[in-house]
Amino acid sequence: MAAGLLAAAPLSHGQALPTATRLADLQIGGGYTLANSDYVPNRIRGFMFYGDFDLRGHYGLEADFHQVTDPNPDPLVPSNHFSERTYEVGGRYLRHYHHQRLAPYAKLLYGRGVVNFRAQQIYVPAGLLTYIDNVAYNMAVLGGGLDYRLTPHINLRADFEYQHYFASDRDLPSGLSPTLFSFGVAYRFPVRGPGRR
Repeated sequence: MAAGLLAAAPLSHGQALPTATRLADLQIGGGYTLANSDYVPNRIRGFMFYGDFDLRGHYGLEADFHQVTDPNPDPLVPSNHFSERTYEVGGRYLRHYHHQRLAPYAKLLYGRGVVNFRAQQIYVPAGLLTYIDNVAYNMAVLGGGLDYRLTPHINLRADFEYQHYFASDRDLPSGLSPTLFSFGVAYRFPVRGPGRR
């Protein structure tokens, strides 16, 4: 019996080796974003870029960038547009289904959101002053979505984010909580171990 176990040990080791050689997955992509800004009444559009570094198993790191802009001109300064720009980084948890093609995920991120407000006016001793605030706030993000592996190197994405800006100033006395829906495509770079080419 001991001889049988010794004979089977190299076989079991040979079967486990291929799964251990893929160290991680890296994907970098971009896409289209539709947002409820929580400030202007209409939905606003823009773009996003993202990158994920997923370790073996179910955990990974994510970095996101979003830029959404109100297409309607500012009533006071027509060249100015309300916009939200965000920089986020954090962790994500994912699972794989259907031969690794479907990967639903949840993410928790932290970052910085920059808001370009509509112009405002105040009276000063010299007369009426028109000004535009462009203010940055810390923020937390809860989100999730689905990656679909279209080819070995191309992933499609549908993504949702709930953002919470930590704001309590004159421009945002009650804070800001936008929601974003994004659709993207990414190029996937499998990071291989020494046993794979």
